[in-house]
Amino acid sequence: MEDIKMEMTDQPVHQQKRSTSSPQKARKKRRHSDTVTMHQRSCRIDVNETTKIVYKIGTELKANLYRCAPPESRFFSVRCSPKIHYKILPVAKDQNAAAYPLTPNSLLFITMDTASEAANDRKLSVRYYKANKDTIGNAVVHFTVVEISLDVDADRDGIVEKNNPNKASWKWGPDGHGAIVLVNCDSESGYYKKIDSEKKEITKVSDLHDMSKMILRINGPSELPEGYKLSMHISKPASESIRVFRPRVNKGGQADQWHYKLLKLFLKDYVMVVGKDVLADEVPYLGGKTELQFYVEGLRFPDKDFDGLVTINLSLLEPSGKGCPETPIFTDQVMFRVSPWIMTPNTLKPITVFVCSTDDNLAFLKSIRKLVESSGYKLKVCHEYMNRGDRWMQDEIEIGYIDAPHHGFPVVLDSPRDRELNDFPYEVLLGPDFGYVTRHALDEVVTSLDSFGNLEVSPPVTVNGKSYPLGRIIIGVAFPTATLGRNMTQVVQEFLWAQKVQEPVALYSDWLVVGHVDEFLSFVPAPDRKKFRLLLASPDAGYKVFKSLQNSGHGKAEMFPGLEEAITVDDILGDKQLQAENNYVQNCIDWNRDVLKKELGLDEDDIIDLPILFKILEEEEGDRRAVAYYPDMVNMLVLGNQLGIPKPFGPQVNGKCALETEVCSLLEPLGLKCTFIDDFAPYHKKLGEVHCGSNVLREASKFKWWNLEL
Repeated sequence: MEDIKMEMTDQPVHQQKRSTSSPQKARKKRRHSDTVTMHQRSCRIDVNETTKIVYKIGTELKANLYRCAPPESRFFSVRCSPKIHYKILPVAKDQNAAAYPLTPNSLLFITMDTASEAANDRKLSVRYYKANKDTIGNAVVHFTVVEISLDVDADRDGIVEKNNPNKASWKWGPDGHGAIVLVNCDSESGYYKKIDSEKKEITKVSDLHDMSKMILRINGPSELPEGYKLSMHISKPASESIRVFRPRVNKGGQADQWHYKLLKLFLKDYVMVVGKDVLADEVPYLGGKTELQFYVEGLRFPDKDFDGLVTINLSLLEPSGKGCPETPIFTDQVMFRVSPWIMTPNTLKPITVFVCSTDDNLAFLKSIRKLVESSGYKLKVCHEYMNRGDRWMQDEIEIGYIDAPHHGFPVVLDSPRDRELNDFPYEVLLGPDFGYVTRHALDEVVTSLDSFGNLEVSPPVTVNGKSYPLGRIIIGVAFPTATLGRNMTQVVQEFLWAQKVQEPVALYSDWLVVGHVDEFLSFVPAPDRKKFRLLLASPDAGYKVFKSLQNSGHGKAEMFPGLEEAITVDDILGDKQLQAENNYVQNCIDWNRDVLKKELGLDEDDIIDLPILFKILEEEEGDRRAVAYYPDMVNMLVLGNQLGIPKPFGPQVNGKCALETEVCSLLEPLGLKCTFIDDFAPYHKKLGEVHCGSNVLREASKFKWWNLEL
């Protein structure tokens, strides 16, 4: 048998306790150990040859002493290095005995709490005795003790803490836990744009900021015993959702210290560990007390087939023998959740307004520029070479954002409408810290309801005690009982639902020719109540204004004064067909009003009715749907307390538009300032308005989505 050439102890079992230098340190260590869950692992010992075991701190080894004992064994004793702690079960009656009775249930439990300085520097022996106490065999075990921890920012404070007990799970709420990863959907490229997550390698330093840090912390000897190695591995579904990168290390196994200094020049020194088509790879063991930093990159957003959760595993593998696969003797696990895509409501602060330049909207563009710049915001114009005559900026895109404790940036959702503006979000908006995502309707018919004038979001609301601090998404669909009708494609709806944090509300919008919810609703900030008001288009409110004009002797005043469409108040009120059509429209809006009150937790005092009339058009297919009779004032641009409202060209009373006067009387008491913009020819006559022709990048909400109670 191999002699144990180091200091050993054969103290009785009850004396094999952790040593400390002071009672105070002992108390601290006991408190720490109380919070650590020991992972138990069975191990084998052999009386015929020395057994070599790599021990990971935080585990408890269990050896069945009867299983490997020589046939005539009746007693045994244990000796070990001072830094090894053990206990024997069942507990012997005479704990001061030199040898203990061997039974089929004799178990040895081993723990250690300090890392090895060299391989195989801890030793333990089990000596077996016959009935007459003669030695019959000796089992020797050499231990290499390592401390291994795969760590993430599980407490969401922007710092990767060591061995957080919640790192392998994810929980919503302010008291929740779990790491977060961003979809790396922006582009650090120059002229030839490509979404970063679609590239095979890291090309710029700034790309690392979009990824979540994950750290492998090691404490142990300079090298592991021969055959042992670390392996990182993920599941096949996870490989479609994340990639993990690490810096290269030199042949000696140490991280290249100069690598970090020359990062900008040697970015190809970052290699992918796991990701698409790579489910597992060996990870360098650096030895000593070291840290190896990894970068985790999200590849896709939550969707119908992906809940956003991904798990990464790190295993310590033990050689099993020539021709046999390695055996995992320890696995550490961390979990990430991919940040959802989040929409921004009108109540958040604007940053940049986007609008198109066309050959017929110069006056409109000047009005928008004056409003935006006087409000202190930026204006970016999409010129004709890019928009190719497509002026409907709101319909092509919706600008939201993604967020994590370490970073966040805006992300444009590109609609499946794919008309002349289709290149704008990718070619113009996509860039450093401005992401891009889209959904393609491969097997569905794309209709006008897939344009993003049909996609809005409410300000924060509370409904029956349930809080929606990021608001609720609002979409328009066909009437629930309709057998035929247009709907937003399922691929887009499923994407919106999968984000979870802004649970969608479906309204009936198919009664409109264009079919967008922004044709009959908007939200504006307010100083009281819920801090906003819902604005609804209201034919009833419109007729009330016109009847008041008629009753006050202004029946001959003209709608659309000075335009070829001019018509008197009396003629409008005398048109019974128009009134019937508006009664139908009011019914449709009232149906949506009831849904909004229920789903957003609104009272009547939270709603303002704007005076807007509609008319019914017969479409080529024979369907009859509604459009705004005059510029639809609810379809406005909201920039803080500044409102860019379509100029309605209403009847003039004392030199002022009666419709403008009415709208100002409703909104100005809220501290809002109304600017009426002439969009009649370039937008209204083409079945759109100010909101349809503009888009706004807004600041992200101060509320962190991971604190949402779900």
